Amino acid sequence: MQLIKAIIRPEKTTAVITELMNAGYPSLTKVDVYGRGKQKGIVLNDIRYDELPKQMLLIVAGDEDCEDIVGIIMRTARTGEGHFGDGRVFILPVEQAWTISTGQEGL
Repeated sequence: MQLIKAIIRPEKTTAVITELMNAGYPSLTKVDVYGRGKQKGIVLNDIRYDELPKQMLLIVAGDEDCEDIVGIIMRTARTGEGHFGDGRVFILPVEQAWTISTGQEGL
C-alpha cells in the first residue's frame, strides 16, 4: 500500500476528484493547506504573498494502482508547461491500514 499526497491548486481540485472517481478511485481525503514552493511565494502590486492556498488530497492505494492514480493527478492538475505553482505529488509507504467500523485490516 502507498499513501499518495497531492498538493494542488484549489481550482483544479474538482476536476482531479472527478477524474479519479471516473477511473474507479473514489476514496480520498481533502484538506485545505497553505504553503509555498520553489518560487517562494508570489509578488503582486508590491505585495508579497509567502503562503498560498492549496488543497492536499490524501489517497491510500494498492501498489498496483499507484502509477495510474498519480498519472490522473498529474494530467488533470497541470495548468500548462512551465507554470509554477501547479503542485507536488509525494508517495509514502503504508505499513498497515484498518477500517474502524469493521475492524478489518487492509484496503
